[in-house]
Formats: sequence, C-alpha cells, structure tokens
Amino acid sequence: MTLIALTGGIASGKSTIAARLASHGAVVVDADQIVRDVQQPGSPVLDAIAREFGADVITADGALDRPALASRVFGDAEAVARLNALVHPAVREESARRFAAASARPDAVVVYDVPLLLEARADDPWELIVVAHAPAGLRRSRMIELRGMSADAADARLEAQVDDERRLAIADVVIDTAGTLEHTLAQTDRLWERLQGRESAG
Repeated sequence: MTLIALTGGIASGKSTIAARLASHGAVVVDADQIVRDVQQPGSPVLDAIAREFGADVITADGALDRPALASRVFGDAEAVARLNALVHPAVREESARRFAAASARPDAVVVYDVPLLLEARADDPWELIVVAHAPAGLRRSRMIELRGMSADAADARLEAQVDDERRLAIADVVIDTAGTLEHTLAQTDRLWERLQGRESAG
C-alpha cells in the first residue's frame, strides 16, 4: 500500500485533486468526513463536546450544531485546542481503521485528504505529502465568488489557517492550482504516474 497525505488551504482545489486521483483508482479517505462520522448523534465524541462546550451546541434532534460550535471556538486558540483534544484521537483511530481496510489490496494507493495535516499529523509516516497551492488572494476570491462568503468571513478563515510558507515547507509535491482546471488535472495525472512508478519499484 502507498499512503500519501493531500493537504492545502481553504479553496485551494484539494477536492479537485482528490477526485482526479480517485478516478485513477486511488482510495480517498476524507478527514472532514471522518470528523462528521465520529460526531454522529449518540457518539462518545459528541457527548464529550456537549459536556465541554454546553448542551446548546446540540440541536433538538441530537445532532451537532456546527455553526453554534464554530461561533464558540472560532478565533479562540485555547478553545480550538480543547475541541481538537476531543476529536483528533477519534479521527486518528478511524482513519487508521480505513487505511487498514484499504491495505487488503496490496497495490492500493491511499490518499488521506486532510486539511489540518500540519496541525495534527505532519509527522505520520506518509510516503509523500502533496500540497494543493494557490495564492491567498486567489483563494479569497474563490471563497467570495464561488462559495458566497463575505469578504470578512473569507479573511477570517484565511487568518485562522496555517500560513502558506509553513505548509509548503513540508511538501514533497506541490500542485499549483492557480491556473486552469486542465493545468491542475495534468499535474495530478503526473503525480499518479509517479505513484504508479513507485508502486512498480516496490
């Protein structure tokens, strides 16, 4: 099994890269989806979040009120750290389970799509760390024009994330997503070819 990490800032085109790799046959494990899965109603993680941040972050039907929780922790580094301490261990355990399931196929290429790689898992034994990269100004425009965010909200999201320099410093491969979709996909195809070469060599 080849295990790679795919990361990038908000609106960097990471999902486009993940989908392209999946179309080639990669198994994509989505960290954001795992976060949602481990926070399902009745889960130990959701119960712990309610105890830590208050019952009002749970909706009437027992689900996590994500906007309410976000308003409680956004911009508060100490609160974010407390939340991460509740969520990250469960995410790590579940991601390991999904990696192990994928490894049943010895030629599997597993892509861990993980926004918070630098904050949580940069030191894990990845074969490659792939960073989707576009300048912050372009990502800000995408958030406003494509996602309907206000300028202030886009700025706040960018400010809350790890800066590009730190993310690029850990990259084995950088995919430049500032150009056309075709350019992004062509770079992703070359990455896939590289991964197939590593697999054959192994």
